[in-house]
Amino acid sequence: MNNIDINDLKVKKDVKIVFMGTPEFSVPILEALMEKYNVKGVVTQPDKPVGRKGEIVPSPVKKFAQDNLVLVLQPQNIKEDWQEVVSLHPDLIITAAYGQIIPRELLVYPEYGCINVHASLLPKLRGGAPIHHAIIDGHSKTGVTIMYMSPRMDEGDIISQKEIPIEENDTCSSLHDKLSILGRDLLLETLPSIINKTASRTKQNSEEATYAPNIDKETEKINFSNTKKQIYNKIRGLNSWPGAYCLFEGKRMKIWESKIGEGNYSDKLDGQIVKIYPDGIGVKVSNGEIILTQIQIEGKSKMKVSDFLNGLQNKNSIIGKILE
Repeated sequence: MNNIDINDLKVKKDVKIVFMGTPEFSVPILEALMEKYNVKGVVTQPDKPVGRKGEIVPSPVKKFAQDNLVLVLQPQNIKEDWQEVVSLHPDLIITAAYGQIIPRELLVYPEYGCINVHASLLPKLRGGAPIHHAIIDGHSKTGVTIMYMSPRMDEGDIISQKEIPIEENDTCSSLHDKLSILGRDLLLETLPSIINKTASRTKQNSEEATYAPNIDKETEKINFSNTKKQIYNKIRGLNSWPGAYCLFEGKRMKIWESKIGEGNYSDKLDGQIVKIYPDGIGVKVSNGEIILTQIQIEGKSKMKVSDFLNGLQNKNSIIGKILE
């Protein structure tokens, strides 16, 4: 942080903050706030069943807050159950991937406002899955926006932004980790101006807005009639959650890693297995070939395609089969 004087440091201790967040993305941001500010409480999503056994587990934010003896609130519906948050008398509310729309009663309550750490360069990629879509949609860069919240999702005034490139080998997982740290650092740089009421406000240009809706089953499914670049981006953009998939011999098969091939098989069908490589399976797509290198067949663990091939009596037996 630059140009911070002793008065800034004094203000920090007096400002009561409520933090609202849920997934792993939010944890480094909460941790940094707790080190430097007075976090009175944390609001996170209710515990949910996870995995095949449906085990009820706390969110990463809840676990971190409890481990550090911070009050945790978990309203089922924040639009109806916001009174407990107000009872903490926050001077500032900070959200980062909380997962529910914040009601107007909370937006107008804190003296310093409600601000959000959003993982895109707004107005690009408004919505709940900006990290996934930044890769799936083929963006060359993305970043983080600190914004004042408004009643409409991700449409509030921009306070600050910082961008980073999306590397060719980035996955959703690697980009997630980069943006979490970037969001943490940008928030710490921006907070003094918010608390001193000198922060800039830039209205978003809605004509430039794009959207990043939550990932659904339709988004997860690979369409082999798309281009090899589109399929490569989808596989990266859904790694490590929830995973892109196709059907192989009637079973769901997740594709975790791939690379763009050089083959041209215009006489084959889209989705048809056309070649066996030492480390992968070549599949025909609209403009060439995608090579699948890490898969997970339904009911089994992730495996390198080379291991999958070694388990076959005849590797070439799958050539000509169709992935759907």
